[in-house]
Amino acid sequence: MSSEFKVIGNRRPTRKIWVGKVPVGGDAPISVQSMTNTRTTDVQATVEQIKRLERAGVDIVRVSVPTMDAAHAFAEIKKQVEVPLIADIHFDYRIALQVAEYGVDCLRINPGNIGNEERIRRVVETARDKNIPIRIGINAGSLERDIQEKYGEPTPEALVESALRHVDYLDKLNFDNFKVSVKASNVDLAVASYRKLAQALPEVPLHLGITESGGFRSGTVKSSIGLGMLLAEGIGDTLRISLAADPVEEVKVGFDILKSLGLRKRGINFIACPTCSRQEFDVIATVNELEQRLEDVITPLDVSVIGCVVNGPGEALVADMGVAGGMHKSGFYEDGVRVGRLDNANMIDELEEKIRARIILEQNRIAVKETE
Repeated sequence: MSSEFKVIGNRRPTRKIWVGKVPVGGDAPISVQSMTNTRTTDVQATVEQIKRLERAGVDIVRVSVPTMDAAHAFAEIKKQVEVPLIADIHFDYRIALQVAEYGVDCLRINPGNIGNEERIRRVVETARDKNIPIRIGINAGSLERDIQEKYGEPTPEALVESALRHVDYLDKLNFDNFKVSVKASNVDLAVASYRKLAQALPEVPLHLGITESGGFRSGTVKSSIGLGMLLAEGIGDTLRISLAADPVEEVKVGFDILKSLGLRKRGINFIACPTCSRQEFDVIATVNELEQRLEDVITPLDVSVIGCVVNGPGEALVADMGVAGGMHKSGFYEDGVRVGRLDNANMIDELEEKIRARIILEQNRIAVKETE
């Protein structure tokens, strides 16, 4: 396993499935997903967005396929991207059969929504023959009518009952290559539902998400709280952050959540002070600019950027690289040792240069280790 990943000891053990080249469940790293928001029939726009998501580090991308025209477009999209693709399908089983022929890596369906038992059987048998996993995706806003009437409103019991109903379709056909989600826009409801589902299906990999969580700021907060609670309890094998924002931001937030819990290490983790009158250089501008310049970096690296000598040296002791603000020049540290000073006026350029040089050394070290 690459040094990029870390699996915590209390991780809920589940069976492992494969979405294309990406493992989900078991001892696999928690994968980060996103979903395109272009029209799938616009092949060029969709491919361009997926490639942006790939550059951001996304592991899996979901694409809505509502029509047969979209299914044909999906075939062209699949040829032009590297990341595994999930087809999001509702109601029409023929679309699922079609994208299976086009090499889809996973089907997002609810078996009960695609027709009678014969249609369900055809989809499941095709998925079995082509080794395509299925995600059962339950949403609080689209529960079956009889379940809505039974519970009166979305509850954890309602979401889990719906999930188990759909799982039962697959169980009857001896198909276990699937994962499940029970999403809600309410954090408490989503967390309680996932906890109950984890108990009901202890071996099944779970896809986490707070659905329709809102805009960038509020959605990030809701997702961080809800998913953070579940992940800290060892629940969850893959996740999608649902934001009314650029899908690339979903990927960034997803990785930031995992990094903050020590579950994945990818790219630069900046430790930066909120600033005060003691700062000797503009910390906020420095960090914002470095984050933009270094978005392409995937090698894990902890970099502390502190504006004064009160906390700067201490943070630098536990970071790979660090800066402690000083008058005109700031102390520069590597691996906890002060190795020089940086000119505050040229801080951004000098720090970027040193970070990129360190990354090359880290990449070479990892390459040597992986060949041993």
